Amino acid sequence: MKKIIAAVLLLILVAGGWIFAFERESATVPIEQGYGASPALPAPNPTLIPTVNVAEAAGWPDGATPIAADGLKVHAFAKDLDHPRWIHVLPNGDVLIAESNRPPNIDKTGFSPRDWVEGLMMGKAGAEMPSANRITLLRDADSDGVAEMRAAFLKGLNSPFGMAYSNGILYVANTDAVMAFPYKDGETEITTPGEKIADLPAGPINRHWTKDLIASPDGTKLYATVGSNSNVGENGMEAEKNRAAILEIDLASKAVRVFAGGLRNPNGLAWQPRTGALWVAVNERDELGSDLVPDYMTAVKDGGFYGWPYSYFGQHVDSRVKPQNPDLVAKAIVPDYALGPHTASLGLTFNTSNLFGPDYVGGAFVGQHGSWNRKPRSGYKVIFVPFADGKPSGPPRDILTGFVSPDDKAFGRPVGVAIDIKGALLVADDVGNTIWRVSPASAQ
Repeated sequence: MKKIIAAVLLLILVAGGWIFAFERESATVPIEQGYGASPALPAPNPTLIPTVNVAEAAGWPDGATPIAADGLKVHAFAKDLDHPRWIHVLPNGDVLIAESNRPPNIDKTGFSPRDWVEGLMMGKAGAEMPSANRITLLRDADSDGVAEMRAAFLKGLNSPFGMAYSNGILYVANTDAVMAFPYKDGETEITTPGEKIADLPAGPINRHWTKDLIASPDGTKLYATVGSNSNVGENGMEAEKNRAAILEIDLASKAVRVFAGGLRNPNGLAWQPRTGALWVAVNERDELGSDLVPDYMTAVKDGGFYGWPYSYFGQHVDSRVKPQNPDLVAKAIVPDYALGPHTASLGLTFNTSNLFGPDYVGGAFVGQHGSWNRKPRSGYKVIFVPFADGKPSGPPRDILTGFVSPDDKAFGRPVGVAIDIKGALLVADDVGNTIWRVSPASAQ
């Protein structure tokens, strides 16, 4: 009954145009304390009406750009894309962009008034437009840092997101399957029908639709992220089969297994260059208050369990989940590095070049899409986390900010990040419909 009352109250607020952070709840600790190996984890502070505090999508004014950190510069690598979400750089330097959005909800199983409100909220944030279902190729043939050529590389996909290239094959993670496409160096269009490699959990609910993808260094396996079908298991654990997990796909046998679980909404996958470990950025649960729960990035252990939905950051039990599972809670692994509560940390890439100088080598760039369930807002920026000996070694640094205007509108929202063939950082901005390129101020 409480959930129904909360949903009705929230519907009234939305219908009246009053989407705002509920005044009785806001952060009690500085956002900086939500980062690092030992983040602040105050007591949960759930409210009857969840905090709703999202920046309305506006797009970039003519001539405006994000703000680069001191010593860096930023410019548009490509503009006027259609909701660009994810980036993959091919060996020859061509840049692939997944222009994509969530698929339509065909089956309303598990759909609630709260989900309807969330849909309105996501529309306000610019996330409810139809999916282009396309991968676009961008080419900077004259090496001036701007793509002068673009081509529709792959069309007719199904909410594509992650991409991986290995041994002459481009693998694409649609929302419901991993597809394989033969690729020859320099091609600007693929028309050959793809081969399905493996199904991925999708309908009927498919709450977290984005699936990232990475190939193993030896090219024998793929790893795919699959987010949960709920916030904290409220749709039942049967709806979470092979979800909140990283799946391993053996390319020879096409067998699929859970590589690691308990990861509420994993997205960015990357190999750490020093240790060779697989790292992932994970979005944690909502509606425990503005201070909880920090998103995080972590090295992923084969067979590891990371808590969701029963606990967070190790053995911090989420009392909303019924029934509990004490045996799994006892095994829950503490993530390596918190990325701030509600920051929606999606993109993750390690810096494998020397372009930015020695202080940046081996560290991680993270695209933070921005919060909806925190007051004040968090994220809406790109950060860098330094690494030493394959582990995070200090506080994060802001790399790209200025995505929210002085009048509280979202000019853009960063998502995927990647290192280009020259070592510069590429950032997908799905509200600004732009790929930004960040490099040292002194670079050509």
